[in-house]
Amino acid sequence: MTHHPDSALLPADTPSSGGERAEPSTGAPGVGRLIGLDLARGLAVFGMYAVHVGPAPAQGGVIGFLMELAQGRSSALFAVLAGFAVALITGRRAPKTGLAGRQAVAKVIIRAVILLALGTALTLTGTPVVPILAFYGLFFLLVLPLYRLGARPLALIAAGWALVGPQLLYALKPVVGGRVFLSYGQADGPVSLFFTGGYPALTWVPFVIAGMAVARCDLTATAVRIRLALTGVALAVTGYGGSWLAVRLVPGAAEAVRKAEEGSGMSSVSSVSSVSPDSIGIFGDTPAGMLASAPHSEATLSIMAATGVAILVITSCLAAMDAFPRLRRLAKPVIAVGSMSLTAYVYHIVAIWLLDTERSAVPPTYVLLGFIVSIALLATLWSRFFQRGPLEWLMGKATGIARRIR
Repeated sequence: MTHHPDSALLPADTPSSGGERAEPSTGAPGVGRLIGLDLARGLAVFGMYAVHVGPAPAQGGVIGFLMELAQGRSSALFAVLAGFAVALITGRRAPKTGLAGRQAVAKVIIRAVILLALGTALTLTGTPVVPILAFYGLFFLLVLPLYRLGARPLALIAAGWALVGPQLLYALKPVVGGRVFLSYGQADGPVSLFFTGGYPALTWVPFVIAGMAVARCDLTATAVRIRLALTGVALAVTGYGGSWLAVRLVPGAAEAVRKAEEGSGMSSVSSVSSVSPDSIGIFGDTPAGMLASAPHSEATLSIMAATGVAILVITSCLAAMDAFPRLRRLAKPVIAVGSMSLTAYVYHIVAIWLLDTERSAVPPTYVLLGFIVSIALLATLWSRFFQRGPLEWLMGKATGIARRIR
């Protein structure tokens, strides 16, 4: 049986200093949330559910299109939002220094350790999903040395890493091996976390750094949002369009890309029969496979395209929450889910484990609707009485230890 990577979550217990009209405080007096980020996070949660319990994209039609749209892009969106988490903790527009900076660094480290442990625990449940939380914790640690940088250097580092990382991973493939989906009950080790797992750090860290760069921008300024949105469009067009052209112009590329995409193991849980654990995996067996822009292909063009989509979604959500107050009210259930994405994430992994959805006789479409409706209702009800989700509250308590640093 093939294990499938899932999307990450942005721990939502960190306040932001955005200028959008604030929801109830998340724990920092006088500081509100960027509501658009919660909306984007909530949409990514639903996309994650679609990938893991929804119908197969191959069924076609509108539902198939939506399922295909969620593949890989929701996880990339969460990884970009991970950069926001680091930026929010360490000082979004102006990085913290001195005592505040040391405490912020400690918070990130504590959070990373907890995510590594929680991700390992979820992996040991043996669900047909590869939990990203352990990878996520590693991402936090790897990008932490960059937290004092501004938007421009962060963007340059993200671009450079996206260019070099996949090529390095391909060069190391004979040493570390191709993509590996662990058997039930096995935890990810260093090789998996860095190179061969569902979200190898060598090719996924650029998403996080890109998110840090976006977070450093003045997201309350319309002109900045427009430039970011145009940047997202440019990245997506270059990534997908560049791959489309390259596959047709480079001899042998089409076949290599087809094999790489078949071997990526990133299809929906409901279509696992089409992929085997020993498939070709990352890039395929020739360098031409690195021209793929398919989700989770770990290629430069794929990283570029998915980052562009993520930036476009984030800027669109921020703009929509400002421009359409009525939409904000209608989107409250989605925003509520996004505000407690750690809880929502663990909820769906545990539910998949307990319900054994892979063997369920219920059609995947109804399973997906059940997951979405149930978490939306739970999150909406919870948010009426509490400012944070239950796991977000626990994470906040744990990272509060950092305040003892002097």
